[in-house]
Amino acid sequence: MARTRKPRQEEDRLSDLMNIGVLTTRFPLDQIHEVLKETGRASERVRDLPAHVMMYYVIALGLFRPQDTREVLRLLQEGLKAILGERRRVKTAAKSAISQARTRLGVEPVKRLYEAVVQPVATEQTRGAWYREWKVVALDGFTLEVPDTEANRAAFARPESPSGGESAYPRVRGVALAEVGTHVLFAAEVDSYATGEITLARRVLPRLGPGMLCLADRYFPGYALWKQALETGAELVWRIRENIRLPLEKELPDGSFLARFHPRWENGKPQGEAIPVRVIDYQVDGGEKIRIITSILDWKRAPAAELAQLYHERWEFETALDEFKTHLRGARTVLRSQTPELVKQEIYGLLLAHFALRALMHEAALHAGRDPDRISFTHTVNVVRRTLPRFAALPPSGVDAAAPRGAGRDPGGRRRPAPAPQGQARRQAQAEPVPGATTE
Repeated sequence: MARTRKPRQEEDRLSDLMNIGVLTTRFPLDQIHEVLKETGRASERVRDLPAHVMMYYVIALGLFRPQDTREVLRLLQEGLKAILGERRRVKTAAKSAISQARTRLGVEPVKRLYEAVVQPVATEQTRGAWYREWKVVALDGFTLEVPDTEANRAAFARPESPSGGESAYPRVRGVALAEVGTHVLFAAEVDSYATGEITLARRVLPRLGPGMLCLADRYFPGYALWKQALETGAELVWRIRENIRLPLEKELPDGSFLARFHPRWENGKPQGEAIPVRVIDYQVDGGEKIRIITSILDWKRAPAAELAQLYHERWEFETALDEFKTHLRGARTVLRSQTPELVKQEIYGLLLAHFALRALMHEAALHAGRDPDRISFTHTVNVVRRTLPRFAALPPSGVDAAAPRGAGRDPGGRRRPAPAPQGQARRQAQAEPVPGATTE
């Protein structure tokens, strides 16, 4: 028991350092306003639910996936109680008002924020993030079920069910790049289930770059996609299908061999400009034979045995996906949005929430000198959820700093107001209406 209790206690202390107040620093209000201005979605008049509030609200929907939409807004407003005072009640906006505000916002600002902010976070000190000189990332696909509404049926296709016919729900297909060591999903594209993974992969590959080593499964490698990935400057280690011809040109001391990847074959002869690759064949314990190809042609820089072992780190993508799909979205549940635009908005909100949590976990791991994988994602989510109401400084509240210490009761037992944060902020908070609420 003693051998398992200590790591768990250390894990608790690390994740307890994380709270929603720190979470919002990932998405500064100035950057939110800039994104809204660029996309033409900034609020032109004062509303109960202005656009910048809804940006944070969409991220909060990702954090509080099991909660009702009004309950999420209510949780955001809880932090205002210390500033408004106990005599003033806050009335949460109706579901219809929330839905209309989300529709006005649309998906483009949320996606633009994701593209601007979310990026690999591993440093040289991050354990499990590197293979030799390269930062390891993985490319893979995923699907999400969406509500069975008329609009969603028209926009998103249904897969065939194992028993024949169509599945119960339409689905969204996505492809993403994940930083293996931190599980950060730093590039993602989503579309109808009818859209192929290769099509979506072409949209995310530009996020690769020099110094990265990308792992991918056998359903991705094709000449055009391989060439596009190489042009980013990243190194590649991809599994390939058995029907891809790669005739041996030169055997290497580590058991791998050099070959050429051709665009096509006609009448048994290769056609088009060839790309040199290195081929590694190996067999796993279960007997399955695996062939991978790599752009690292010098076997001394990356021996075959090491790359064969490294390839299986691709499964870290599945772990990141499980966090995104199960622990945030909820196991065996469909997304909540009823229209295609809001479905995509919700997905990027989930991705932003996942990034904020994973980035915080990475910082905690660096501080403790530990592998980020050793910190519980589930526990971190629970900590953030239960600490949200304690913070009056969530940007949608319009307050720039958390409720400061000093609030309490005077000697006569009356509640003493908190000192005004940053000069006039408290008076402004009392004078201005609360976003998304009415006062009585």
